[in-house]
Amino acid sequence: MAKSQGSVPEPGAGKEWTDSLSRGRVPGPRLDQQRVVDGRGPSTRSVHAGTYEDPGTGAVGTPVFQTTTFKFTDDTYDAFDQGHIRDVPIYGRYGSPNQWTVQEKIASLENTESALVFSSGMAAITTTLLALTNHGGHIVSSRDVYGGTFNLLREDMHQLGRTVTFTDPTDIDAVRAAVRDETQVLYFESLTNPLLKAVPLVELGKLARERHLLLVIDNTFLTPIHLRPLEHGAHLVIHSATKYLNGHSDVTAGAVAGSRKYVDRIWSQMLKFGGSLDAGMCFLLERGLKTLALRMGQHHVNATAVAALLDGHPAVHRVHHPSRPDYPWTWLHEVCPDGWGGMVSFELKGGDETAFKLLDRLRLPVVATSLGGVESLVSLPFNTSHSFLTASQRAEVGIAPGLVRFSAGIEDTEDLVEDLEQALAGL
Repeated sequence: MAKSQGSVPEPGAGKEWTDSLSRGRVPGPRLDQQRVVDGRGPSTRSVHAGTYEDPGTGAVGTPVFQTTTFKFTDDTYDAFDQGHIRDVPIYGRYGSPNQWTVQEKIASLENTESALVFSSGMAAITTTLLALTNHGGHIVSSRDVYGGTFNLLREDMHQLGRTVTFTDPTDIDAVRAAVRDETQVLYFESLTNPLLKAVPLVELGKLARERHLLLVIDNTFLTPIHLRPLEHGAHLVIHSATKYLNGHSDVTAGAVAGSRKYVDRIWSQMLKFGGSLDAGMCFLLERGLKTLALRMGQHHVNATAVAALLDGHPAVHRVHHPSRPDYPWTWLHEVCPDGWGGMVSFELKGGDETAFKLLDRLRLPVVATSLGGVESLVSLPFNTSHSFLTASQRAEVGIAPGLVRFSAGIEDTEDLVEDLEQALAGL
């Protein structure tokens, strides 16, 4: 592949390609009717950024544009002629007012130029990684990533001509040693699932700049309320919007945000893969995003209270949470001074059998997969998110018998703590 504007070069063709997309781009896409509130606080952006102000009805909320296609105008033909079809309403898969509304809100929260929404988090991850690499390219990642991501990297990337090296995401020297001449992307999660390991984001950003690599961070656990990776050297940030961004356990969606020169490339790949998000899901996702800042505050309060109860409890062997004194990745506190989301993991004495008993005794949290909803959810990684790993592989990444993953919702803190206390007492 030639090293031309808008293309990813062959590995070894020169590392300056990360900054070779020089054509000027405007933020967005956005319509004239959408609100722009950059420079405001996170709650204000959550509520107002991107909202479509309907000129016909004056509707306060964005209407649902339940259509697959849009009438052609002179702007449509100009867009085809000038190559900016992402910026005008043409066809639902290309973009729609509902997509642009929620994308603008996410881009504003991430303090960046552009965003793109997908039909799932995995659609966002797959499309992004394949858009930013090519045949012969190399990705550095970790076994600690989400199970679906790990399976994609382990089982499918080599069939698509990409190679992957898995390394310790908390060890910058190990990451540096894994970089090759053909490396194109560093892909990590800001806070890992389920052990809440914090990657050295600032150091990863420096490494990406030194080696002219693209740094892609999955920030699902922390959200832009607690951390904006683009401000610390990342080129793109990914979310499973199914989780905290939506927050109500009723939407499956994904998102990617960053400079428009990169998001446009991912959009082009998305057109071929087809993982666009429909208008109804966009409406629900925008609804959820409006309360993101408020919800993340309560998630953090509840998770911290749960971690405090568990720490030192006679039934608990170890607690994994950034608030605890023995938390080893203290650099997280430097980039996230105000909170760490709603996740807590802990190991029970007695192993998996005792963990099953705890799940049976809990009354408020729902035993289910996923996370980030308004309701607390609890699960065991060994038979859900990390069941694809062997026992030795789970031990290698630190998943011990009896590990419980707790997604703290927004219930009253006292009620969650009381319920967990009675469940532990019964063990």
